[in-house]
This record gives sequence, C-alpha cells and structure tokens, in this order.
Amino acid sequence: MSPAPERPRFAEFGPPRRVDGGLKARSTRGAIGRSWWSRRFLEVLESFALGTRLTRGRAYARKGQVLRLDVAPGLVTADVQGSRPAPYPVRIRLAAYPPEVWDRIEAELAGQAFFSARLLAGDLPPELEELFAAAGAPLFPVDVDQLDQHCGCPDFAVPCKHLAATFYLLAEAFDADPFRLLHWRGRGRAELLDRLRTLRGGDATASGAVVGPAAAPDGVAWPEPVAGAGRVLAGLPAVPPADEVERFWLPPVPLPDRPPTLAAGPELLLRQLAPPGPELGGPGLVERLRRAYREFGRPRPAAEPGAPPACDGS
Repeated sequence: MSPAPERPRFAEFGPPRRVDGGLKARSTRGAIGRSWWSRRFLEVLESFALGTRLTRGRAYARKGQVLRLDVAPGLVTADVQGSRPAPYPVRIRLAAYPPEVWDRIEAELAGQAFFSARLLAGDLPPELEELFAAAGAPLFPVDVDQLDQHCGCPDFAVPCKHLAATFYLLAEAFDADPFRLLHWRGRGRAELLDRLRTLRGGDATASGAVVGPAAAPDGVAWPEPVAGAGRVLAGLPAVPPADEVERFWLPPVPLPDRPPTLAAGPELLLRQLAPPGPELGGPGLVERLRRAYREFGRPRPAAEPGAPPACDGS
C-alpha cells in the first residue's frame, strides 16, 4: 500500500505578500469589535471552540490582507492575499431567513415603537436578539455547523487564517453598518425600513390619522410623510369647524395595541460586565454562561399531584 500523501508544510510558503489598499481592521490592538452586536458575533464564534484559530487571522485583518469583502443574503465572500501570487477566495454561508419568517419578525418590530425608532435611527437595540429568538429565528448562528466555511488555500484547518481574517473584518463591517448583519440574514436596510414604515403607516391610516397630500386643503401639497403633530394638523383648515376641533386631541402617532414588552432576560448582568480575560476563558466564556442562564431561566414543568418530591442528593 502506497504511503499517504504528505500534507504541505505551511512554513515553506513564507509570510503573506504585501498588499497596498487592502481592507484594514480599524482596531490596531486588543479586541476587535465595538458594538454589542459585533462583539456578540465574535463571542459566538469563540464559543464554538474557534477562539485559538480565530486569533491566527487577526494579524491578517490588521495588515490589510483582505482585498474585498461582500455581504449578500446568506453569503459572505472575500478575497484574501496570502503568500501565493493569487489571492484566496473565501466563502462563508449562513442561511438567510425566508420571507414568511421576516414577515413575522417585521410585524413584531412594527408593533413596538421602541424597535422601529431605534432601527430608523440606524441602531440595533440589545433586545433585538431576544425578539429574533422568540420568533424562532436566532440572529446569530447557534451551532458551528450552521456556518459553511470555505477557503481556496491549501490549509486543512477550518477556519484557516484567511477565513479568520474575514470574520474579523466582517465584525467590523457590522460595527460600521449593523444592517449588514440583517442583510446577511436575508433583509436589506432599505427593504426592512420601508416595510416598517408601511406597517406603522398602515396603523396610522387605520386609526384615522391623516397623512400625505390627500389631506391638504385647497389642493396644497403638504410634504409626505408628515411627522409628529403634523399628521393631525395637516388636514385642518386655518379656522377649523367646530366639529373638527376635537381632532386636535388625537395622538400625533397611533398608539400600539399593547405596551412594549422588553424583558431584560436572564443574561442582563452579562451584558453589563466586561468580557473576562483569557485566563478565565475569554469572551467565549460569556456566550457559554449566557446559554446556561437561558437554560436555567426556562420554566420547569409542575410536578404531578401525588408525585414524590425530587431528591436533592443529600
């Protein structure tokens, strides 16, 4: 039987080729990721026991070895320059949620003014992760098998340093534009915000609030959409009839059918503490504790009548 082919010794390839104009991580030292969502993304990856492998790509990310990074629904692609003349193509797949799932998520988002206001302001509130989880569509991957990772380099490790560099640059891309994370999951910024405006605007029309040019008197075109108290006052003439005076007391925006329910969740303390140092397990420990707290916080089924009490082991 012929001997198995010897795997390449990567030390023979030498250092990576110098790149001009590559995408450099903004963080020059320490941890990468400033926002809660980019830090959570990296915490999740480290919880998959990828922590030591991820650090291999940090230097690549900071040196600008990533030449291109694109985010599309369900797919991230990149080109990373290594030691060989041609850059390596990188592909990371994560399932995008279908339209019916996004319809359910958007209905929840539009039903709570808190979420709509924060998203319209370009921010992702921490409670968004819980809303996605409650909808059965986790915002972040829950298992390493959900990530289909591929690199064109000869390294057999997954992730290799080219994939790891892409993950770091991806986290910083989420920092710069949080909607890229949602786009990866299947809904781009423009489409999501348009859907939220439509859903919230539909509520306004149904509640009797007047918006848009059709409400303007004497053919005068009011700006659309009219915000705040203008939604009520837009349809009133300069001297309103007596039967329309009561419209002044309508709420400027429609009130939700139910008050917001933003449960902090069992991991509130973890969100307020800094990530532990590497001697305690690093950021990956936070994700493992978060999963444990969620499991501990789940309601337990009540014991059947007449059943003996559970043994406490004493």
